Amino acid sequence: MTNTRLPRTVVAVSAATMVLGLGESLWKKFLPRYLEALGAPIRAIGVYGSLSDLIDGLYQYPGGWLGDHLGRRRALLLFVLSALTGYAIYAFLPTWKFALVALLFAAAWSSMASPTLFAVIGDALPRERRAIGFTLLAILKRVPVLIAPIVGGLVIARLGMLDGMHLLFLATIAMAVVTWFVIQRVDLPPLAAGVATIAGVWSAFPRPLRWLLVSDVFIRTCEGMAEVFLVIYATKVIGVSAPQFGVLISVQTITSIAVYLPAARHADRLGRKPFVIATFLAFALFPLAVAFSTSFGTAVFAYVIGGLREIGEPSRKALIVDYAHESMRARTVGLYYLIRSVAIAPAAIVGGLLWERSPATPLIVACAIGIAGTIVFAMTVRNGEQ
Repeated sequence: MTNTRLPRTVVAVSAATMVLGLGESLWKKFLPRYLEALGAPIRAIGVYGSLSDLIDGLYQYPGGWLGDHLGRRRALLLFVLSALTGYAIYAFLPTWKFALVALLFAAAWSSMASPTLFAVIGDALPRERRAIGFTLLAILKRVPVLIAPIVGGLVIARLGMLDGMHLLFLATIAMAVVTWFVIQRVDLPPLAAGVATIAGVWSAFPRPLRWLLVSDVFIRTCEGMAEVFLVIYATKVIGVSAPQFGVLISVQTITSIAVYLPAARHADRLGRKPFVIATFLAFALFPLAVAFSTSFGTAVFAYVIGGLREIGEPSRKALIVDYAHESMRARTVGLYYLIRSVAIAPAAIVGGLLWERSPATPLIVACAIGIAGTIVFAMTVRNGEQ
């Protein structure tokens, strides 16, 4: 029988991610409406979404470098402190224009920490168990999303958008402090970092990893073109309330959690490629399903499809770590996400321009781009390729 126990480091870091994820999930999906309430026009929200993607990309490689050179624990503690600062700025924005300043700090956890979290799993687990490791991380990141957006929506409905969001940000600050103490107690021994420039890290990318990156750019362009507008589309076009939108996020999360473990077990036996293809197809179909939603009931169906986007995400992440050289593991992950995020940065701006033609247009165009990315992956990456 296969040993299903995971190392304490993987469990502890995943738990820390869950704690801070609980705080962020209270308000993250409502942030576009928060900016709108502060006076941001729709184009500015699109620009904010694109800048978010750009910053996410620009932070990835420095985050990986810090993870390799400072050590996993010291880097993660630094990222938590930066994120805490960002949450405090969000809570007291005098105007929507200061949201970018908050983002510069808050993105340290969601962006800079990601390569280090990947590397922790890669360090602790052999190749054949990494999909399960990423599955645990994914589940614990999404458990808070089962309830947090509903709680956030209820708080906003009771206190109003501005006062409600202020309270939610303060709660997240408290959870960031808890996360700090959890990581402080995790035993993450320092590793010897290989000497390599960013060009050297890129030259170490094997061919299948490069093709995975190309297809992933298509898929995340699909996501970026639509994601920042979904809360506005749901509440203003479909007509769902803030608490109902929280329910939609929970439906999406329940679906993701339900498919994680079965998919990870089968991926170890059948190979990762079929599950990555299924994920990419769900990314493509989700915005189209939202565009065709006309009520809360039909939106629930759309968000079930949104949940299926995660069916192959642990397999995709395990592929990236599988292809990364041990001595530059965090930097390889960081460079991958740097290239991906910079490439998709214009997507939300384009989505905002398409929105002005009609709210459904960016969702339909996003679907077409997602289908193209799925085809690229299916035609270029072979199952089990090294």
